[in-house]
Amino acid sequence: MVFAIFTPVERLLAMRYMRSRRSEGFISVIAWFSLLGIALGVATLIIVMSVMNGFRAELVGRILGLNGHLAVYSTSTRGVGDFDNLAVRIAGIPGVIAVTPQIEGQVMVSTRGNTSGAVIRGVRWADLAARKPLWDALDEGAITRFKEGKGILMGHRLAQSLGLKEGDSVTLVGAKGRTTPFGTLPQRRTFKIAGLFDVGMFEYDKAFIFMPLKPAQSFFGSDGRVTGLEIYTGDLNLTDPVRANISQILGDDTGVNDWRDRNRSFLNALAVERNVMFLILTLIILVAAFNIISSMIMLVRSKNSDIAVLRAMGASGGAVMRVFFMTGASIGIVGTATGVVIGLGFCWNIDAIKEMLEKLTGTEFFAAEIYFLSRLPAKVDPAEVGMIIAMALMLSFLASVYPAWRASRIAPAEALRYE
Repeated sequence: MVFAIFTPVERLLAMRYMRSRRSEGFISVIAWFSLLGIALGVATLIIVMSVMNGFRAELVGRILGLNGHLAVYSTSTRGVGDFDNLAVRIAGIPGVIAVTPQIEGQVMVSTRGNTSGAVIRGVRWADLAARKPLWDALDEGAITRFKEGKGILMGHRLAQSLGLKEGDSVTLVGAKGRTTPFGTLPQRRTFKIAGLFDVGMFEYDKAFIFMPLKPAQSFFGSDGRVTGLEIYTGDLNLTDPVRANISQILGDDTGVNDWRDRNRSFLNALAVERNVMFLILTLIILVAAFNIISSMIMLVRSKNSDIAVLRAMGASGGAVMRVFFMTGASIGIVGTATGVVIGLGFCWNIDAIKEMLEKLTGTEFFAAEIYFLSRLPAKVDPAEVGMIIAMALMLSFLASVYPAWRASRIAPAEALRYE
């Protein structure tokens, strides 16, 4: 136990000084505010860091669920040819669990006088299983219709904005036109909606459409080519060695990048925001530690005569220092423990608390169109919580050292001269 190095008398005196009498009420108020400040600082740090961890994990998980860990792309505008043979060679690399060719392009979705931009991804039906969030969001009927080439899969938010439902027809207008005797006309084709998906990520639910690979190649006029291959690995840590192996089998007209390259702006923004928030919120604990210093100095000043009596009775300077150090450290320990309980309780019930606050205030705290996710995530990292606890305790202990040292330097004769 932390206080096992202190004698019973020292512990008794420290606990007594924490319960101030009426004449020392103001000192007690400052001490309570110090405790509250440390508790709020620790709780806020745990909550914010956990939400940021959860946000990053959810975002990366959704991105990697619908996109590969790596992607092979064409360095020219023609696309990747002979992609099936290339996919077989890449699939043989250790660590690769799936390789899915796809064709991607932008279209204008038009129906009933409403229009919206969208991204088309042409894939084979069997490759939907590699995109786990998408596969889990589809029912058996939608998968069967997509397999039979009877329609497209559309994000539910995109369908909602256009007033569409499963089974409706929609017109897609491609950016690349076709040459006719009357000039170049935009590519237009009508498809049925085979199913709607909700993967929980606003960007995909609002702007993505999945189409069978053959119709997509015909629609975009790709001449049997694809825009790239999505490669899925068994572990994020395998990304670099797998990338090195893929680079060795690619030709001059193809290249490879990974999920970090394609989402660098997202990841950098999250890292910068996380570090800045940690530094800012640490200042709350630092301010509370300064309050401990002020309250302890005032307590020492009010206990001058008591300290002098203790010294006259034979108490050493070290014993007096330990008494007042324990008094200040107790504020930090209790405040840190309270903050940990509040922070973890908030993280474990964050969605229920968010919904309750939204009902009470009538305000949406977590807009999906801004934060990309449809729910507020929180992922508690035990190592990070341990670091926050250690930092809070260290600041509290350091704040208690100087007042305790001042108490140990009080001379009995000087303190009792006017008593």
